Amino acid sequence: MNSRVGHPLARDAMAYVLAGGRGSRLKELTDTRAKPAVYFGGKTRIIDFALSNALNSGIRRIGVATQYKAHSLIRHLHQGWNFFRPERNESFDVLPASQRVSETQWYEGTADAVYQNIDIIESYAPEYMIILAGDHIYKMDYEQMLQQHVNEGADITIGCLEVPVEEAKGFGVMHVDASDRIVDFVEKPANPPGIPGNESMSLASMGIYVFKTKFLFDCLIRDAADPTSSRDFGKDIVPYIVKNGKAVAHRFSKSCVRASNEEESYWRDVGTIDAYWQANIDLTAVVPDLDIYDKSWPIWSYSEVTPPAKFVHDDENRRGSAISSVVSGDCIISGSQLYKSLLFTGVRANSYSRLEGAVILPQVYIGRHARLRNVIIDHGVRIPEGLVVGEDPEHDARRFRRSEGGICLITQAMIDKLDN
Repeated sequence: MNSRVGHPLARDAMAYVLAGGRGSRLKELTDTRAKPAVYFGGKTRIIDFALSNALNSGIRRIGVATQYKAHSLIRHLHQGWNFFRPERNESFDVLPASQRVSETQWYEGTADAVYQNIDIIESYAPEYMIILAGDHIYKMDYEQMLQQHVNEGADITIGCLEVPVEEAKGFGVMHVDASDRIVDFVEKPANPPGIPGNESMSLASMGIYVFKTKFLFDCLIRDAADPTSSRDFGKDIVPYIVKNGKAVAHRFSKSCVRASNEEESYWRDVGTIDAYWQANIDLTAVVPDLDIYDKSWPIWSYSEVTPPAKFVHDDENRRGSAISSVVSGDCIISGSQLYKSLLFTGVRANSYSRLEGAVILPQVYIGRHARLRNVIIDHGVRIPEGLVVGEDPEHDARRFRRSEGGICLITQAMIDKLDN
């Protein structure tokens, strides 16, 4: 155990967020931004959830490794996460792939993204490292995971979701014994192993790892010297430790943070158009599965200074209204009708338009008489007057990105082509 009785382990830990992924399944949403920088929930970005979990857990040293199209992500981090103070023993480092090890080498994998910054991590001398993925939506107290890691004397502790066996085929899956010690790790298995005592469920990796810092460095240095390695935690580091050390599974249910109205553990990979749309629209429910209004576990982000939202006009068929919807600051709903929609900052919805099941990113302009159903509209798009989407699937698919679930993603480039 930690020598200081009652001292939170999080104060001796550094959170290291891997935020370099492209997220290609989000299609045009990640053409200009990395997946962790994609907007979510009206005000935040996806990465804000992992960062807020770290902050709320008591961790005050954070590093974020970026790589793919990182400008908007880095700008967001500088604007929204610049309140850490060195004089309080706090730090927040943005660590782009900058060819620090070799003039020709970017980050080759998730493990390499940590290895290349060992000297920076060493300068802060954290006792523990918690490695996080920056592209999932969830609320979790990492202190609970750190405590389990120390109490069980583990070399690595891996955050795990309990998922039905059929769904586990797309994950890295832990084969555990009765004490949750990991005896095997299988990447995307055709026949996932069940949990002892509950064979219908499997333990799937969340991409969250806890190490003692010195042990992690030893693993990374050994891995970097292996010419056959792919420099990846899931493919290389974890299997090696499972085979040669003590690897323990930490069940998400033990550290998931729930508000009083949240009945189940909430974790989402919003990595597809359909999953992204659904998770945002879910927030419009009377009692959503994810409570973003929970002041005891706030989701921190860059908060723009904006005027309040406004609803105007009260004429027949021209009434600014929103039902079961989330509307952010600086939105003007001018004679437009909204139903089960989520609007980010600065949206203008003009007269006689109707939005249903719409996820509208910031600074979108919606022209008069537009009818938009089951759509995602990218940042800054200008929807022309009278555009109809969501009523003719074949016509939609010829003009826009239409998902398997029938969700249309609309970008400005797609709108521009309509005039040609």
